[in-house]
Amino acid sequence: MKATKQEIKSLDRLLKRSDFLWVNQNAKKWVSKSMIVLMAPNTFNAKRYGITVTKKLEKTAVGRNRMKRRLRAVVADILPHSGKSGADYVLIGRTGTATRDYDELLRDFKWCLEKLDNANL
Repeated sequence: MKATKQEIKSLDRLLKRSDFLWVNQNAKKWVSKSMIVLMAPNTFNAKRYGITVTKKLEKTAVGRNRMKRRLRAVVADILPHSGKSGADYVLIGRTGTATRDYDELLRDFKWCLEKLDNANL
């Protein structure tokens, strides 16, 4: 379920720390083996996402950046089709993010989105 370039460009990113903190306080959370997904409503009627990987998981910047690239690719493939409009998503990397198969990452993210949709945001 690959998204087109136009669909990927329609996604907005969370860049400010205050946005991440707001999502953390107001979000529903779901945990899978490879990631933690937070979902909170926004007032912009747009799908926005943010990705974070802590130094606690991976000490080297190379490793953290690899995890972020993989999570960005998962978001680009799944979120334009399966995400709710008017919601902010934050993906937090876990130890399995770097080593898990890409297809399993996609499955984990889809599973988290389904569970969050059923959580009545």
